[in-house]
Amino acid sequence: MSDIFSGSDLQTGEYSEALASLIADLNAVVPEARKAISAAADRKAIEQLRVQFLGKKGRITKLNQRLGKLSGEERPVAGKLLNTQRTEITALLEKRTAELEVRELESRIAEEAVDVTLPGIRPARGGLHPVTRVTREIEEIFRSMGFRLESGPEVETEWLNFDALNMPEDHPARDMQDTFYTERGHVLRTHTSPTQLRSMLAAKPPLAVITTGKVYRHDSDATHSPMFHQMEGFLVDEAISMGHLKGVLHEFLRALYGPDVRTRFRPSFFPFTEPSAEVDIWFEARGGWMEVLGCGMIHPAVLRNGGIDPERYSGFAFGLGIDRMTCIKFGIPDLRLLFENDLRFLRQFQG
Repeated sequence: MSDIFSGSDLQTGEYSEALASLIADLNAVVPEARKAISAAADRKAIEQLRVQFLGKKGRITKLNQRLGKLSGEERPVAGKLLNTQRTEITALLEKRTAELEVRELESRIAEEAVDVTLPGIRPARGGLHPVTRVTREIEEIFRSMGFRLESGPEVETEWLNFDALNMPEDHPARDMQDTFYTERGHVLRTHTSPTQLRSMLAAKPPLAVITTGKVYRHDSDATHSPMFHQMEGFLVDEAISMGHLKGVLHEFLRALYGPDVRTRFRPSFFPFTEPSAEVDIWFEARGGWMEVLGCGMIHPAVLRNGGIDPERYSGFAFGLGIDRMTCIKFGIPDLRLLFENDLRFLRQFQG
């Protein structure tokens, strides 16, 4: 475009000094804007040019402020020319913005292009917690022997948690330092044994039941936790003996720790079994025996509390700490590692 105004729009052929100056500046601003906009490298530069030419303090705005110095005849013509100027600069800015958007899109597409022939990146995988893995393995072993899985509430009545299991009120296990009491007559279960009573009261023998779940006691060190996981199992039928108990537990430990596992039974005492025993396995890493579970023949009083005639039926029961069994299985030296949720530790059990 050449000069945008030659004066032919005026009735007189002469310019006032103010109009002549304004026309000169008008003739200069569009070529300058066109050159700057064409050289703009990105949308940020375009925005700066928009402010420079069309903003509140921009070149066109300042020219517009000079209209007041013109005569009434000159002002409409100069105003029309300013609007034409503003429209052309706006169009130049929009055109360049569209060009830059296309260029940026093409650049981003090129940068983000994916070579579909490259090998894929495997996403990070989680894994089952070691306690969950061992729990499921234990459950599957006993299912294969014919036991069924049942569950019970974590808040239990004192009667099911203690009395029905042949624990009198003065028994040490009922002391406040060992048990979390919730409300009158209820506790956080200290073992999974109450499920044994619930199963007996709900069905007739023969019964072969296991249960797994969380239990709670006032205890916390490298080998104990105030919340831990326990597994309880029992079998009731006619003519059940200690030999059946030893056979079941021996096969269970072989399935969990391998066919070469060495086991031994030691006499012990539990109020809910008679006779009672503790089972050890030989722990090669420590060069010694380690206790892994307690067991025994179900006490006649417990059978009666479960609605079963001890003159006709007998049974055995056993319980173990799943967390301890997990530590033994994976060689974990400190029980607390199972509850700290350190991903560096847990990643060892992925897969």
